[in-house]
This record gives sequence, structure tokens and C-alpha cells, in this order.
Amino acid sequence: MPVITRRLLSRHWGLCCLLAGGLLIAPVAWGQNATPGLPRSAIDDATSRAAALPRLHSLVVAHEGENVIEYTAEGESLSEPTNIKSLAKTLMSAMVGIAIQRGVIEGVDQPIVDLLGTRIPDEASPRIGNITVGNLLSMQAGLERTSGPNYGAWVASDNWIDYVLTRPFVAEPGGRMLYSTGNTHLLSAALTLTTGRDTHALAQEWLGEPLDIAIPPWTQDPQGIYMGGNEMALSPLAILRFGEMYRKGGTLDDERILSREWIEASWTPRTRSVFNHDQYGYGWFITELAGEDVYYGWGYAGQMLYVVPDVGLSVVMTSNPNPPSPGQSYLSALEDIVAEVLIPAAAGR
Repeated sequence: MPVITRRLLSRHWGLCCLLAGGLLIAPVAWGQNATPGLPRSAIDDATSRAAALPRLHSLVVAHEGENVIEYTAEGESLSEPTNIKSLAKTLMSAMVGIAIQRGVIEGVDQPIVDLLGTRIPDEASPRIGNITVGNLLSMQAGLERTSGPNYGAWVASDNWIDYVLTRPFVAEPGGRMLYSTGNTHLLSAALTLTTGRDTHALAQEWLGEPLDIAIPPWTQDPQGIYMGGNEMALSPLAILRFGEMYRKGGTLDDERILSREWIEASWTPRTRSVFNHDQYGYGWFITELAGEDVYYGWGYAGQMLYVVPDVGLSVVMTSNPNPPSPGQSYLSALEDIVAEVLIPAAAGR
């Protein structure tokens, strides 16, 4: 049976206006002074829609810091880690932001060759030197993709870093979006090589401990580098805490974890997906639903995190991660729960 519980944890945050990358970015409301909670009718509607989707494992919703929906399908758990697939790219973006805060990475304009050093293969094109950290985060490296039909050959190779860096250029660095897990894997390698610590240990220290969430070890490449951008496992409640940290401007439980400037930079559109036509920043898709700006992370088969700061909303959905893909109609059904039920209810419409 579905499980719905409520906890009262109210936070109120003001507006901020930031200057990032030389551009004045519109203010983001890091939570409103609204009364936490959603109408019972909206909770019932969202939960019944979730229960009607056989692949959906969980729906967790927080409004103004209060968990107002905690739904699980029969046999599923909100506290047990589940494969979040490419939603891991959103966490990798946070890791890079923290690395910049700590001086491990100079900034988004730093060339990736500076960070990978001797791991650059001799046969790599000299144009690799034009790829920046920001290009990798925004999927604008220009290299042939290692996702989609090329994913199997990549993960079957004996050196994932060499495989990515020797792909042919099919676009200019900083050009069109080419969604590729190889890009975020290079960032994982960069973090490991520059700190001397594996990405899992960094994730535990930088995100797991301050968020009070468990981050189990996940897939490593043949050289022991943790995969950047896929195969991580987090519980639905852990994903929600991560999303709430973004919604609250980089803090949670009064602890600063991530800078507001990094969140603004990550939520600034830099390119556009050819698959769903939504805009993309640094590890986050950007769209508008029900008249509100929405920022979301997306993993294969329906592993979703939606953050709608102006109405104080964070939404997590996890689904059966196994092939075959449920298709666009399933993803549309998930989005409809947010657009047709949750946002209007949170906005008091």
C-alpha cells in the first residue's frame, strides 16, 4: 500500500541576486514565506497518479522544507539506495562546484588537460587542449558521444579515459550539446588525480557527511576511477536532501555545503538538448512548467529530481532502472504530476 507521512520542518529564505560569469542573473527565490504543506486533494491526486504507474517505485515531495508526500510502491523503500543512473551527473556537478570552492579546480574555464596530466593518451588530438571543465559539465566537449549506442563499447574498453579522449571531434568545444557520460567520467578522473583520493571518498566527505546521507561505493573503471555520471545509488530520501540543499541556496540544516554562485551558474542555460529540447546548464536540465522555472536532474527510465525554488518545492521520483526504457510517454506522465498537480498546489492556485 502507498505510504504517506508528514513531518514539519519549516525554513524561510529570502531573495538573492548574483553576478556570475560577468552576467547579471535574475534573482532566485530560495524558498517563500508560504505555509508548508499541500492541500489534501493535491496529495491524493499526486499519489493516485503515482500508484497508477507500475514502473514508479517512489514519489517524495517536500514543500517549504516539510515532507508532504512519501509514497512507495509495494516492496520498495524510501531509505534504501537505488540506482539513480544519469541523475548522478547532477551530483557530479555539485562535486565540481565544491572542488572549485576548495581550490582543487581553478574554475570552469580550466582546460581538462591541466587536471588529467599524464593520463592524456599520446594519440589524442591536440584539440583536446581546448576542452574546459565547463564544456564537460554542459555536454559541449565536441567529442563523439560515449552514451546511447556507443555506451556498450566504451564500458567494454580496457581504458575508459583513453577511449573518451581518442573519440573524433564531431563539433567544436563549446558548441552543440552532445550528451555523453564520458564527459562526466573525465571530471571524476580529474577529481581523483588532483586530490589523490577516489571520487567515492570525496563524495562521502563533501556531500554524504554534511547532508547526513549514505553514498555507497559504485562502479569503477578498469583503472579504479569511480564512474562519473552513472550507476551511483542513493535512497529517495537522500536525493530529496540533495535537492533541498539546492533549493535553499546551498545550505541544509544551517550548514553551508555549496555556494549560491555555483547553483546560479549550474542553473544558467548554456545549451539545449536535442532529445527533449529543454535547456541545459551544468548537470541540470532547465524548463518551465505551469508558469514556473524548473530545474531537474534526469536518469534513465525515470530517476528524477525536480527543484522549483519559487514555490518552495522539491520532488523526487525513482523508477525501475532496468531496460527496456519505458519511453517518452512514461516521462511525460511523471512530468505531468509536477506540472498539473504539485506546482499549482504549492503556488496556491
